[in-house]
Amino acid sequence: MTAPDRSLRTCPPHRRPTRHRRPAARRPRWGMRLATGAALAVLGTGGIGHAVVTGFAGGIGRVDPFGGLSNRPQVSRGTNILLVGTDGRDKITEEERQRYHLGGMPCHCTDTMMLVHLSADRERATVVGLPRDTYIEIPERTDETGRIRPAHGQKLNAAYAEGGPGLTVRSVERLTGVHVDHYMEVDFTSFMKTVDAVGGVQVCSARPLHDTYTGLDLPAGTSTLDGGQALQYVRSRHLDGAADLGRMQRQQRFLASLMHRATDGGVLLNPVKFRQVASTVSGSVRADRGLGTADLVDLGRAMRGLTPASAEFTSVPVAVADFPVPGIGSTVRWDEAAAGKLFQALREDRPVNAIPRAPHRVQDAKPQGQPPTTVDVPPERIRVQVLNGTGRTGLAKSADEALRATGFLTTGRPADAPPPATARTLITYDPRWDRSARSLAAALPGAELRPVPGQGPVLQVVLGTDFTRVHPVRAEQPAEQPGGLSVVTGDQAVCPEG
Repeated sequence: MTAPDRSLRTCPPHRRPTRHRRPAARRPRWGMRLATGAALAVLGTGGIGHAVVTGFAGGIGRVDPFGGLSNRPQVSRGTNILLVGTDGRDKITEEERQRYHLGGMPCHCTDTMMLVHLSADRERATVVGLPRDTYIEIPERTDETGRIRPAHGQKLNAAYAEGGPGLTVRSVERLTGVHVDHYMEVDFTSFMKTVDAVGGVQVCSARPLHDTYTGLDLPAGTSTLDGGQALQYVRSRHLDGAADLGRMQRQQRFLASLMHRATDGGVLLNPVKFRQVASTVSGSVRADRGLGTADLVDLGRAMRGLTPASAEFTSVPVAVADFPVPGIGSTVRWDEAAAGKLFQALREDRPVNAIPRAPHRVQDAKPQGQPPTTVDVPPERIRVQVLNGTGRTGLAKSADEALRATGFLTTGRPADAPPPATARTLITYDPRWDRSARSLAAALPGAELRPVPGQGPVLQVVLGTDFTRVHPVRAEQPAEQPGGLSVVTGDQAVCPEG
């Protein structure tokens, strides 16, 4: 069942926006993509002169999120930056509201938070999304009037509404046990202009994407999005039953593509382009006072060696996505064991993607120069039995190995099909696994798809005389790893070239 959209229920009652009848009038969860866009401009300044960075740093608003904090986690190796997105729709035009379905009222609260960890050797970056509806115990504090506010249960994004950046940092540190070194805050009004300033961002999908709530309308394949389309892409949650999970996966892919565009497009090495992006972003950015010009230059130079494969994207593992709490509403409960391991890896400056990729054999179906086809279902989730319908000795074995090399979960027990010989490769499948069948067919171009009710979860391939090779495929989102953690690296998330 698709979880209800609770985007209008995250502000405190006295700030809650009025509901609109139109379903499009909802507040987007945009923090991950916009804050990261700002972070790119801030952190990726390796080829930009000190004077240019100084000008950018001078345009950033300053806050003090660390004043008065005590009993903080121990400082660890590497650098941890808390990125926070705040609502800035009061700055958009009426024409933009109509074109991109940006209804609703502004709210002094946050949508999404991220922890960005830069390894001490600057060879790896990890981006962790923190669900905004996470149930937390907001710590006791003294407010601006001197009144003591007792600890109480609430959603994570309410910390900003109640106590601003300071309470937000304190709450995140208590949740994660990770020491926050720097704080950055961005509003979403500059998001569209930022994407336009880098020349658009490329995304790809195995199927058409249509969402009447946001107005998104993209064909299958690769598309280059301008700022408005990018905002629609990262807001959409009504594309399929995956709802918010699917949206978070799309946000990760967009994030990786934005990083790829900013680096390969020369934005971070060209002072003119950098000034254009920086002037767009800086007026909507606030950061801690300690994140000065020297820090930006040093971090930018250190990050020049980062590659797409060295950037990891993940979200906190969730045990219960819709946990009701009286007086608060539906909240998110983390998988404490899996989340604990994730944040322990950050504290210890280790990669969170601990499972190495399978080595490719000689018969691997990913030869040089042959880009993989993006598919809907991760091949690691698709079970396949391979049969040889041609009589050619060893064909089933080599095809089984090639399918396994590109990710499919083959039985490893290829066999011969009963005679007569088959001319065309055939895939039979239970209709309940039709998405898996279409993903497998992408690896076997020209194969016939034949539904067989009751066949079960194992798909069967009968190789025909037309079979020549296995075409490489890759999923839009990798399969979840053991321990409830789904990790995608930048090179897995960007669209294949060619």
